Amino acid sequence: MIRNPIAAGRFYPGMATALHAEIQRLVDRSAPKVKAIGLVSPHAGYPYSGLVAAETLSRIQFKDTFVILGPNHTGRGVPFSIMTQGVWHTPLGEVEIDSAIARQILEHSNYLEEDEAAHQYEHSIEVQLPFLQYFKHDVKIVPIVLAHANGETYKRIGESIARGIRSSRSEAIIMASSDMTHYESQERARRKDAKAIEAILSLDEDQLLDRIDSLHITMCGYAPTVALISAAKKLGATQAELVRYQTSGDMTGDYDSVVGYAGVIIR
Repeated sequence: MIRNPIAAGRFYPGMATALHAEIQRLVDRSAPKVKAIGLVSPHAGYPYSGLVAAETLSRIQFKDTFVILGPNHTGRGVPFSIMTQGVWHTPLGEVEIDSAIARQILEHSNYLEEDEAAHQYEHSIEVQLPFLQYFKHDVKIVPIVLAHANGETYKRIGESIARGIRSSRSEAIIMASSDMTHYESQERARRKDAKAIEAILSLDEDQLLDRIDSLHITMCGYAPTVALISAAKKLGATQAELVRYQTSGDMTGDYDSVVGYAGVIIR
């Protein structure tokens, strides 16, 4: 499959020159780099969440492949979808799927299924790609989209991702693509998101799920984040740090109804 962009010209500039210039404006090329197992990065339009995504990716040592977990906003496709072959296009060029790692992950999972439909109109993975291409032009990806299920299912998917990466004898960084609280006041969003981020930094999937439920936190990518934490711990993760948190209100000045964005590195 050739997956053409659906967010270009809407979430980020549709022309290569303008897109490159926008990313260059946002990234911090002088930031100290750390060896990351995984990260959480937002997927809104670049004017809103681009700085959080850029600063987070500016802080990591890049590997050849990123396993990117996104939520299913569209309802299309199977519940737990992976693509094991194909190419994704962006204005900056082609991004190849790492078939070797993807097939190992699929082989080790009882939940993931080969599927293209869930990815066709889903923006949460696509908006990450130009940032990855900016730092590494030949980067490869494994795209995975997760729909709603129970926490144990997400954790098992995470464990299968870790086993697949190990079995491939390759290295990859796992990325959970997620925005935080949606369309609440700045004060409420910050308060709720602080609780979710606290659980992520503790690498505690159960605590994150409990707080999502009990505090009614509208974090769209909580499933990818739970799977990320589970996978990262299987791969030896022991700590996490918040790189940056902000809301759409910090960019627009409208604090009555905001969306939160967090960038987290797991090591």
